[in-house]
Amino acid sequence: MTLEYHKEFCWEDIMHHAVRLGYRSHQTSTCGLHIHVNRNSLADNREEQDQIISRILYFVEHHWNELLKFSRRSEYAINRWAARYGYENYPKAIMDKAKKNCGRYVAVNLCNYHTIEFRLFRGTLKYNTLIATLEFVNRICELAVSMTDDEIAKLSWSEFVSNITEPELIQYLKERNLYINEKVEETEEF
Repeated sequence: MTLEYHKEFCWEDIMHHAVRLGYRSHQTSTCGLHIHVNRNSLADNREEQDQIISRILYFVEHHWNELLKFSRRSEYAINRWAARYGYENYPKAIMDKAKKNCGRYVAVNLCNYHTIEFRLFRGTLKYNTLIATLEFVNRICELAVSMTDDEIAKLSWSEFVSNITEPELIQYLKERNLYINEKVEETEEF
């Protein structure tokens, strides 16, 4: 499913129905929101894909504190289900580390042949949170495709968020106090 397909899909109805049935998602310790990105959407060949994925890993490690806040997971839960590879000064160094320590329970799982899996996020039955998370992952992937290693290394969090135009993502970043120091009231998760 593309991001646009997800936005047109009936997720809002499904989520409302799940809430009416008593599902909890966010308010459990057993649920995560895992987003798979097709490797072929990043580049045509494995070598180029790996270069782009290394920039994704670098972004995640470089902005770990912001991503932890965005994820809504506790430090314990993120370490258990979506651990870090560990920061390195260059994207390729993080990729090398990731390839040596391939495991499923990491922030960005590389063990699947056709996809990379973002495992950072706590589960949700809130439509805005779902869409914002999909937009966030999409934005990270777009940056990794369009930027060089040096450009992504120099990208600050404030520069990253200043170029975001998606209303759901902006609203979510504001709710999490991650959007250029603007604060809004957070709405309840289900």
